[in-house]
This record gives sequence, structure tokens and C-alpha cells, in this order.
Amino acid sequence: MDAENVQKNNELMNNLILFDGVCNLCNGAVQKIIRWDSKRKFRFASIQSEIGQKMIAAYEENSDALHTIYLIQNDKIHQQSTAALKIIAGLKFPVNLLSVFLIIPSFIRDYIYDIISKNRYKWFGKQDYCMMPDPEIAQLFIE
Repeated sequence: MDAENVQKNNELMNNLILFDGVCNLCNGAVQKIIRWDSKRKFRFASIQSEIGQKMIAAYEENSDALHTIYLIQNDKIHQQSTAALKIIAGLKFPVNLLSVFLIIPSFIRDYIYDIISKNRYKWFGKQDYCMMPDPEIAQLFIE
């Protein structure tokens, strides 16, 4: 792979959000992120996809862990509430103000995150297959 392709690949993988592609809550969150990401800095892949599995494995995370959202940013992987709040920090005003909750210790934030995560299918439902993005936003999805 030449230097130009390596650079392009690194840019695609920076600010990559990995999400549960069959979760209605997760799909709704992705739609909101797209709407509020005016600079188009984020890219998306479902955890169930080949690239999602490869990225999680590359960071030595549990590849069957659909319980969280991941954000790959600057060669570091974030998960749970930290990932969600770092994503929010990258969105437009006033949504980005919610990132102030990063000051709360992660064990408290993640406790609440885990409650929502464990009940998300029951509360919000689940699809039989991963969402197919609309053509106008398809370029934001990897794979």
C-alpha cells in the first residue's frame, strides 16, 4: 500500500464510530450524530460488520461485545459513556455542551450506561438486520 492510501485509510479510521447495527436506539443515535455533525468528521461501521470486528480485534476488545458504542480517535479506542460523550463533544452547538458530563467519573457514567445498554432492546426494539444508509449519507459508512 502506498503512502497516499495509508494516509487515506488512517483518515477514514479516525473518528470511526462502531455501533450495534441492529439496535434501534443505536441506529437512532447514529441518525442524530449525522444530523448534528456539520463538519462530517465522523464515519460509521456496525460492530457486526467485517471492518467493525477487525477494528475491535485490533484494539484487543471483546469482539462479541455488542453492549457498547466504540469511538476510534487518534489511534485510541473509547467505549461506553466516554465514547458517547467524546462523540457529543465533536458535534455542533448546543449539543456539544452535554460533553460537560465527562467531568463525572467514568465508573458512575458507565453504571448508568450499562443499565440503558442492558435494556435497550426491550425499551427501544431491535431489527433483524443492520440498517442500510440512505444514498446521501452512504459515504459516511465504511463497508
